[in-house]
Amino acid sequence: MKQFDPVTLEIYRALYTSVAEEMGVTLRRTSFSPNIKERRDYSCAVFDSEGRVIAQGDHMPVHLGSMPMAVAAALREVEIGPGDVVAVNDPFAGGTHLPDVTLVMGVFDKTRGRGDTGTRRKRDSTSPSHRVSQSPRPLFFVANRAHHADVGGATPGSMGLSTDVYGEGVRIPPIRIVLGGELVTDVMKLILTNVRSSDERRADFEAQLGSLKTGEMRLLEIVERRGEKEARDYAAHLIAYSSRMMRRAIAAIPDGTYEAEDALDDDGITDEEVPIRVSVSIKGDRARVDFTGSSPQVAGAVNAVEAITVSAVSYCFRCLVGDDVPASAGLIEPIEVIAPKGTVVNANHPASVAGGNVETSQRIVDTVFRALSQAIPDRIPAASQGTMNNLTIGGIDPRTGKEFSYYETVAGGMGARPTLDGMNATHTHMTNSLNTPAEALEYAYPLRIREYRIRKGSGGKGKQKGGDGAVREIETLAPARMSLLSDRRKRAPYGLHGAEDGERGRAFIIRRDGQREELSSKGSWQLEPGDRVRIETPSGGGFGKSKS
Repeated sequence: MKQFDPVTLEIYRALYTSVAEEMGVTLRRTSFSPNIKERRDYSCAVFDSEGRVIAQGDHMPVHLGSMPMAVAAALREVEIGPGDVVAVNDPFAGGTHLPDVTLVMGVFDKTRGRGDTGTRRKRDSTSPSHRVSQSPRPLFFVANRAHHADVGGATPGSMGLSTDVYGEGVRIPPIRIVLGGELVTDVMKLILTNVRSSDERRADFEAQLGSLKTGEMRLLEIVERRGEKEARDYAAHLIAYSSRMMRRAIAAIPDGTYEAEDALDDDGITDEEVPIRVSVSIKGDRARVDFTGSSPQVAGAVNAVEAITVSAVSYCFRCLVGDDVPASAGLIEPIEVIAPKGTVVNANHPASVAGGNVETSQRIVDTVFRALSQAIPDRIPAASQGTMNNLTIGGIDPRTGKEFSYYETVAGGMGARPTLDGMNATHTHMTNSLNTPAEALEYAYPLRIREYRIRKGSGGKGKQKGGDGAVREIETLAPARMSLLSDRRKRAPYGLHGAEDGERGRAFIIRRDGQREELSSKGSWQLEPGDRVRIETPSGGGFGKSKS
């Protein structure tokens, strides 16, 4: 490639990032469900013509690091022509867990021929024999991923316990849902028939499609203004620049091998811990992250697929790059991730995986950071809450007579940092969402917030104090099924360098007659009107031995 101009490179970094950010704004403002509109449980990204990520919005780390595998699966399985949109949520075909649905669209030069799209629309959109071979090469791809509050399965919210992926909801392999600019109505009908709150799901899909259109429009404006060749060249320069920055960050870590172990409380089926072991080897400007020795895949819903593990490792090392580095494919290039097949960090089909995306990803981060704390102790924080406290409640809304599906992750304490206390009641590491505002929640669902506050004094003590967890108590106004998928109820978030651990989490059902029932970290329970669910989230570990 031609030598790049640093100023122009920074302009393109901002341009491509702004495209991803504006896609996110479009998705948020046009979506229907509180989970996307209020909690911002979505992510958007821009890819080059080869499917390499160029830029990402400041969205969900667990989505962003794994989305490239979903895009790769879409490009491998479907030839995307002008006006086509491919959907995928299959964890074993580039997805993460079933509620996260990824849409992928090509961005084409509209001044060129489009091929026989009219003929294509009359054919079976899923048949390989009818793929288009004369479509122009795309300039870019755009993709977004949104967590749908329900995608079917045994329990409302699609985050309950199951022993295989079939019980978790509808699986969508890479398949066109828009063909030549027209919605494939039969495919959408099949998906929406198998989910709860189908009107809400339909509206969120439409918001995702609109977001892709926003990305397409902005990218074509860049090409029109700057030219196709320059736009492509600087996309490649951004990837190469990110790789150089990551190699520089890795080179600053002392060479050596650093090992650590942590564990999930259990898989929800048995009471046995689920260990995760890692060996981080640094040699020059390259890293090798090996999870050999981690637990075999389990019966419960905490299995992670490879995309999740790669995403968590990518996040950990991205945190070490202090500069405003482009969030591109170059970040993972100097890092080799070894996740043995058939383990909890790379489960085989048909493992249950709902919690891998939300719980196991957090524990992978905790374990990798614990290993790195041996190499660079002045840069790694203590453990944060280490769970997303996934809460789902669903039933029939008596106000409308229709199904409702509420999903939320609840914030907790951030781990103390080498020079600063941890933050209180915040979403950390692999999640970057918000809690649903009480007003929005009570408007959308037959639920009422009874208490929402900081769990004061729960952070681990040390030279720097861990952040406090949160308390969130919700009352149901209708009969409902509630599911909880959480962790750090047995093993506390660890402190570092002589500091105390954070407090473990707890959860209760408070029945309308006042009876209080403590809950396990994973399971489903029936609620009656007047029953309350109380979540007390874990806090962060402390950092350094206190002088007192």
